[in-house]
Amino acid sequence: MKTIGKTFYSVCFLVVILSLLAARSIAAEPNGSHTRVRLVGDDLSAWQGDTGDWQVAGEVFIRPDNEKLLAAKPGAGIIWNGPKGKTEHLTTKAEFGDVRAHIEFLLCEDSNSGVYFAGQYELQIFDNWQTRSFHAGIECGGIYQRWDPERKPKGFEGHSPRVDASFPSGAWQAFDVVFRAARFDLNGRKTANAKFVKVFHNGILIHENVELSGPTRGSMFAEERPRGPLRFQGNHGPVAYRNVWVAPIDEPDFFVFGYALRDAGIATKEQGKLLRELGYDGMGHVGYEGLAEVVQELDRNGLRMFSIYVRAQLDEGKPKYSPGLKEAIQILAGRDAMLIVTINSRKYKPSETAGDDKAVKIIREISDMAAANGVRVALYSHYNFWMGRYEDSVRMAEKVDRKNVGAVFSLCHWLREDDRDMRPFLEKSIDHLFAVVIHGADHKGGRKELIQLLGNGNYDVYPLFQKLKELGYSGPFGLLHYRVEGNIRESLTQAMKVWRDITKRLRAEMNHTDPE
Repeated sequence: MKTIGKTFYSVCFLVVILSLLAARSIAAEPNGSHTRVRLVGDDLSAWQGDTGDWQVAGEVFIRPDNEKLLAAKPGAGIIWNGPKGKTEHLTTKAEFGDVRAHIEFLLCEDSNSGVYFAGQYELQIFDNWQTRSFHAGIECGGIYQRWDPERKPKGFEGHSPRVDASFPSGAWQAFDVVFRAARFDLNGRKTANAKFVKVFHNGILIHENVELSGPTRGSMFAEERPRGPLRFQGNHGPVAYRNVWVAPIDEPDFFVFGYALRDAGIATKEQGKLLRELGYDGMGHVGYEGLAEVVQELDRNGLRMFSIYVRAQLDEGKPKYSPGLKEAIQILAGRDAMLIVTINSRKYKPSETAGDDKAVKIIREISDMAAANGVRVALYSHYNFWMGRYEDSVRMAEKVDRKNVGAVFSLCHWLREDDRDMRPFLEKSIDHLFAVVIHGADHKGGRKELIQLLGNGNYDVYPLFQKLKELGYSGPFGLLHYRVEGNIRESLTQAMKVWRDITKRLRAEMNHTDPE
């Protein structure tokens, strides 16, 4: 009866499967700053060492006489683990850190495999269609559990998918994944956990921003590393793979900060399309107006809403913050977004510590609302505001003492105070740094001189990038484009070119090679 049911549903789902795979393949296209590495083709040259019984084929299907084994026809484009369905694991020659990945797979009934990202963190592949889970993370699309023989129970921190998006055995399925590797500073100290940023299974979002405190069971390495190969399990049952590619994400996220597109007259429905075309990872937003529509537009283009800009007020008789904040936070729920919070006052002078106690209460109130929805609070110093210097933002983050509260380093407001050596301040505050706002600038001047198009001005921004790389900073960079003159498409194109040149130069320094 189980076989009949699966056969029936396989036929019913065929059209849905094909359409979903096609849709996700398009949605998972990496943006213009990332290059695909294809891992399945005409041979096994992408894989290292003993590949055992793994073979290349043109077609793979469940054997008519045995639904628990696979058979194949000659050709190319598919790899499978042989007629016995049990052989060596398959491990890439190349190593990767942050990646976008697309993986299509086919299973027999009751079969089991898995993909280890960076060789350490397993995304489970399992024929569990319409069956009960044994433990969290064993399901198809689950993030497999960690393992400690001294613990009771020994397995822990498995993550089940939000929903069961599996298809029946014998049907091709797909994962689309954005993975962030663990971060380490120059002394080898881990500064950020590895994270499955997004996992889609057959077009359905099943994981978002799942942090991994350590390697899952079966990791290639006992200790975590910032890079490693992709490893496909081959000894747990028959499995086939096709159309497998990864796109290394060698640079941090780069988004457009604030109202640049709106002020340039770009309609909401066109903003995501433009940003994706130019290679940006998303955008920030100012205030709450139109937030839901902008988020929907970014979603349609596979981009991210990084932040909204919020003003808070210390003075009595004035609202602490806009009453629409709670609803805005709910729109951002689960998106790994930030509230960029700036604080002003007429009663207290800029940087006057007498306002600290009031500010702590307000920030904690905002923090509690944000934390309940998975949103962070990043304190933004603004010249001539009460929280006017970067040191003020860091001081308040330390006093608030909440995990979801940190600070933003804004280049223009730093330069507006004076052209100090920023490096010692960054060293002291790196654990609180959530975002960095950049642009082109001169060393001195007013708004027009201190906020220019990235690449313009006589201030060299590259040492800032070098220092942040040295400190292990892994957060996003926001491009400030406030009142920068010129055509918005041309300006954002130039800024992206400068960004890519900077990240290429940093990569070359890290790898001790010449920039291409």
